[in-house]
Amino acid sequence: MYSLNVPVPAAVARLASDLARELPDARARVRGEHTLLLKRLRAGTDTPYSQLEARARDVLRGQAPFELRVPEVGLFREAASGPSPVVYLAVESPELHRVHRTLATAFDPVEEVEGENYVPHITIARGGSLDRAERLAGRSVEPITWTATELVFWDAEREQPVSRLSLPA
Repeated sequence: MYSLNVPVPAAVARLASDLARELPDARARVRGEHTLLLKRLRAGTDTPYSQLEARARDVLRGQAPFELRVPEVGLFREAASGPSPVVYLAVESPELHRVHRTLATAFDPVEEVEGENYVPHITIARGGSLDRAERLAGRSVEPITWTATELVFWDAEREQPVSRLSLPA
């Protein structure tokens, strides 16, 4: 499975790592693992990556850089998949939502987590104590704002970037 992600700046990764210390029994993301999923790129099961990338580039042609903001800590008590709970940094960005909707017209949304259910976030930790997760959730943090000037095509199987798309596209 491939996806298109927004790179996370060092300040956001550092904040996530600092907050993860309050969840000692959860599996925390380590620096370099923090991601912001924009859209999974799904088509037919036999669609080669090169076609997925070309299609995404066509859909995003002309896309300008856009602003994002992390204002608080959020919580998914029950994850759509994998260990729960999931503690995350909430991400606000009207343009991120618009780009997600645009990509969802070209690539089928994954039920429960994309399309109308899309909640942009950066995972801090998964699993562990629900009580500790609830205490951390809703906490305001010193807001961090950044501009997405590129997107990353990500190979989930190999857990590595495949290529990048500079903005404006």
